[in-house]
Amino acid sequence: MADSRTPSVLIIGGGTSGNALTVLLRRAGIAVNLVEASADWKAAAGSGITLQGNALRVLREVGVLDAIEKEGYKAEGVAILAPDGTVLAAHEEFRTGGDDLPSHIGMQRPRLQQLLIDEVLASGADVRLGTRATALAQDGEGVDVTFTDGTSRRYDLVVGADGLGSATRRLIGVTEEPRPTGMGIWRAPAPRPAGVRRTEMVYGGRCFIAGYCPTSEDTVYAYLVEPARDRAAIDPAAYADEMRVLSEGYGGAWDEIRPALTDPAVVNYTWFDRHLVEGPWHRGRVVLVGDAAHCCPPTLAQGAAMSLEDVLVLAELLTGLDDWASAPLDRILTDYHARRLPRVRLVVDASVQLGQWLLDGVRDADVPGLIQRTMTVLKELP
Repeated sequence: MADSRTPSVLIIGGGTSGNALTVLLRRAGIAVNLVEASADWKAAAGSGITLQGNALRVLREVGVLDAIEKEGYKAEGVAILAPDGTVLAAHEEFRTGGDDLPSHIGMQRPRLQQLLIDEVLASGADVRLGTRATALAQDGEGVDVTFTDGTSRRYDLVVGADGLGSATRRLIGVTEEPRPTGMGIWRAPAPRPAGVRRTEMVYGGRCFIAGYCPTSEDTVYAYLVEPARDRAAIDPAAYADEMRVLSEGYGGAWDEIRPALTDPAVVNYTWFDRHLVEGPWHRGRVVLVGDAAHCCPPTLAQGAAMSLEDVLVLAELLTGLDDWASAPLDRILTDYHARRLPRVRLVVDASVQLGQWLLDGVRDADVPGLIQRTMTVLKELP
């Protein structure tokens, strides 16, 4: 062991999953070193995030649920609209976190990041910013890690929570890489129109989906889903103009959102990706969590929830160890993968299928049935 008295864990990546895992492990008395490649830890990609009940269930364990409920917006269900704003269907969402939690809360993504950062700092974890791991050398008792600043340290376990483009994944020889699905999404924050109190998605018109979700009393997260474009051909200075033009032809709340889309710096354009590491998520004493192991289009709004569930399961298994020196770590990490893979695969496949139906123009697809079957499974504990 790296330390005969206190187990030590390196977490690579200071995003949602890395921060949440840090807090849960520190609470159990485990020494945690968190390294984040960016020097600006507070920077969070994206403008808004939908936290469904099963994500909120984990965030309650992390200790940030009260703040999320205070700062975010408990949306009143979901509605499907026609391009002119006419409501075609409305329903309450599934309570995937149980009856004692909201179906979902929308919030500004940078605020979620800040809440998690505050918990990490309060936990006493050793945090190093602007730092990457460049080499991992394992033996039967630990992992020697070399960093970009030339230093090296030894740990009992290394967790790769470094996202979709995970360097950790490549360092341990996992060959599966994300693949684009053929769809792209424009995202931006905007003032919340007074009448918007739920997530609303417009199907049809110039885009596959033109949607918005309240993220606070004052803001919404607006998005437009279209066929993927060559990102290099789009001038970032024209992002706001592009989003405004794409939203033309959509009525209702879009008539209030559109004029507010003026700052290209807050508009984000990305592709939808599909990623699932089918094989083991660990090699020796290095294990992957969250987007490093899997990701999916946000058609079910389950990306953050799946990452947070990884964290909950891994923390449960690790904090249950009495003696890390004699622990069968390979079996524990294998159990982690076995518990997570079927559930994650279900979400990835369903999310991709929902997008593929849109790409293919399938009009008689059983969208409600697929969503119901998936959400019914997600009500169960991970």
